[in-house]
Amino acid sequence: MSSDTPDPERAPHRRGEPGHPAAQPEPAWPAVDPSAGLPVPAGTPAAAPGADPFAWAGPGAEHRPATVAGSAVTARPARGIRRTAALTLGIAILLTVLGAPLGLLWAVVAPDTPVLRTAEGAIYATPQPEQPIAADGWFSLLGLGFGVLAAIALWFLLRRRRGPVGLLAGTLGGLGAAVVAWQVGRRIGLSTYQRLLDSAPDGRAFTKPADLRAGGVDWLLGVLPVPHGDLLLPAFGAAVTYTLLAGWSRWPSLRPEPEPEPYRAWPPIGPAAGGPLSSAPADRPAHSVAPEPPGPDAAEPPRG
Repeated sequence: MSSDTPDPERAPHRRGEPGHPAAQPEPAWPAVDPSAGLPVPAGTPAAAPGADPFAWAGPGAEHRPATVAGSAVTARPARGIRRTAALTLGIAILLTVLGAPLGLLWAVVAPDTPVLRTAEGAIYATPQPEQPIAADGWFSLLGLGFGVLAAIALWFLLRRRRGPVGLLAGTLGGLGAAVVAWQVGRRIGLSTYQRLLDSAPDGRAFTKPADLRAGGVDWLLGVLPVPHGDLLLPAFGAAVTYTLLAGWSRWPSLRPEPEPEPYRAWPPIGPAAGGPLSSAPADRPAHSVAPEPPGPDAAEPPRG
């Protein structure tokens, strides 16, 4: 029997017996310190500095490595919520302030109503005047246009904040702007009207400044103001316009996404891509494996 052929009746050599190579010690892999990125010597106690893989995460983190940065992760959403709320409130306040020039414009275009001074007070000079209806109509048109323009401006100026922020800011700002516009517009010329109403003789004709008859503010429980009527049109116009812009957006996230460059998605063509060669003049023809035919002047090979 050859020395290379094992004997089935003979027990195999055990480790440490003669004729069997000594057992090789297994290599000791050095421990790795995740915080430093360098291995630490083998046999280093776990309590030694740099030996604990979760020491950088604080006490108790070895049992919960997934929640190491929990405080930092929860702090970021809270900070984002505060910023979003501050931005929404700031935009709503800005639109509310813009209600002042809207009220001035309404006072200019809305007609005054002619009245007569009597012993009982002021009465309309005509039985059914059209000026109060015109004042309501002008306020409705101006307020609706204000809401539409505000929604368009928020859509294009706040591209990174498109969504509930713009919708809520436009709606709240439209309500505030309507109330401010109504109060500013109706007070222009109101002091003159009150003075004439108190001091003018009976039978004298003068005009009453524009005011709303189809809108106003009701107080809920005497604390919370609730606008109604024409005062809701700016907020309605802003909400509807912003919703339509969001519905017609071609981006699912409502935010502009980078357009792909032309021909970027096309697969490469040529030998580098494993495809056929193009027919461009600069491309060289591929070499054939078969031998080229001999020329007319070539010598014939010798015959055996």
